[in-house]
Amino acid sequence: MNPTILIEPQLSELCPSLKLGVIQCQVKVTTDSDKLWEVINQHIKQIEESTTVEAIRNKPTISSSKDAYRKVGKDPNRYRLSAESLLRRIVNGKGLYKINNVVDLLNLASIKSGFSIGGYNADKIVGSIKMGLGKTDEAYQGIGRGLLNIENLPLFRDDMGAFGSATSDSVRTQIDSACQNLLMVFFSYQGEAELHESMNFARELLVDFASATNIRTCII
Repeated sequence: MNPTILIEPQLSELCPSLKLGVIQCQVKVTTDSDKLWEVINQHIKQIEESTTVEAIRNKPTISSSKDAYRKVGKDPNRYRLSAESLLRRIVNGKGLYKINNVVDLLNLASIKSGFSIGGYNADKIVGSIKMGLGKTDEAYQGIGRGLLNIENLPLFRDDMGAFGSATSDSVRTQIDSACQNLLMVFFSYQGEAELHESMNFARELLVDFASATNIRTCII
């Protein structure tokens, strides 16, 4: 798959600090990830003990993303960013869902950094990728959310239509047991600040817990 993602001019003009941290690799998806969950649970405990809802809102990676949603006309409290949703779950004592090793390590990278991260089965992406704003009545089936109103929501499209956003990934490109080629994208609305460090952490997780190979990274 071509790793290039084109950010459309309208979105670039509204959100000039938008950067995408891209990781592509081959992975092995499993549901047995006890060692990974030892690491995840350590981070969950630390967040439960030291973080408040107000602190989550004020985290730069999250507050800059919420500001970007407001700029494009999307309510960040109604269409909550995935990183904020994960952190709020933890602070409210609900922990994290167990899905599979790849999704779980992606969620770990997200709660550690505060970046919302998209995870996609690259083999389900057709043609080139563009990032722009959702259109009125554009079809989008969010994972665990059903039909999602994506009007004005920053999102990815391929030749088949919309497939990913910082609010909810889509059912069409979700990471399941058949996924072999992964596309992981960090959504940053604060330029490259904190992005390299967060991507390096995710890369280490992919190697350690998903047997990742042929890893390619770039910032767009």
